[in-house]
Amino acid sequence: MNASVVTADYLSRTAYEIEQALRTSVPQEWPVPAKLREAMLYSLEAGGKRLRPILVLAAAEAVRGEGSTYEAAMPVACAIEMIHTYSLIHDDLPAMDNDDYRRGKPTNHKVFGEAMAILAGDGLLSHAFYAVSQTASLGVPSEVALAIVSDLAKLSGASGMVGGQAADILGEQGVTSLTELEYIHLHKTSDLIVFSITSGARIGGATPEQLAALEEFARKLGLAFQVRDDILDLVGDETKLGKPVQSDVQQQKVTYPFIIGMEQSLELVKRLTKESKEALRQANLSMPEKLLSIADYLMNRDH
Repeated sequence: MNASVVTADYLSRTAYEIEQALRTSVPQEWPVPAKLREAMLYSLEAGGKRLRPILVLAAAEAVRGEGSTYEAAMPVACAIEMIHTYSLIHDDLPAMDNDDYRRGKPTNHKVFGEAMAILAGDGLLSHAFYAVSQTASLGVPSEVALAIVSDLAKLSGASGMVGGQAADILGEQGVTSLTELEYIHLHKTSDLIVFSITSGARIGGATPEQLAALEEFARKLGLAFQVRDDILDLVGDETKLGKPVQSDVQQQKVTYPFIIGMEQSLELVKRLTKESKEALRQANLSMPEKLLSIADYLMNRDH
């Protein structure tokens, strides 16, 4: 069995375990309005790669070793998927990208209306911080849990993902520079991947030196991931992507293929992936193999 098949199997198996945890992540005994709960779970359970939560679990294992941190890392894995899902719900709204489909299903506002979709996103955003707080009862030191909360607020907020989304809205083809595009991608996409890797590493007991190397790994991996997304929007298979292709072109969004061309974009993905793996090796982790294989897998993905 080749390495890509093994990695695909690991990603699929771990995604299933994460989805099982997500189904019970909003306590049934909480007095949540039925329609709000339904809207939150509609998008949270809609599938997808589950890349960010998988990276949380893989990073914890890479630092500490197999099995010992899995249970403690799962609430953080759920939290980052909640943040990612809330951002997609809001991103799909008419005021943003005005998309009709996400992960092969009608977008949240198409099913529940704009107001409930906004509230579903709000609910997932705030619940993510509750999920992180649960790590303290699973053996994670309080100072580590606090550092993870601080990172999540920063990397998902105005100086992180939200800032990247804002810059993306403000960007225009023919006006936005390559430097500005890099800012958009680093914050809109990379910052949540940085959080995923470093939060898992914190739970695993990473040293400051390891965290610094892992942050570089994650930032370059995240940028490569988004450039690959830009490429797939032009040449991908709509049935595999679960959303229309050419949407960036139709919305006149600035992308790497638009600015530097397809050939250079493909080369950039390869270079960033190589550099990210070099940074990972410098972290001297106990079990880095899964993270290395995931980096290769993402470089060649078709969805």
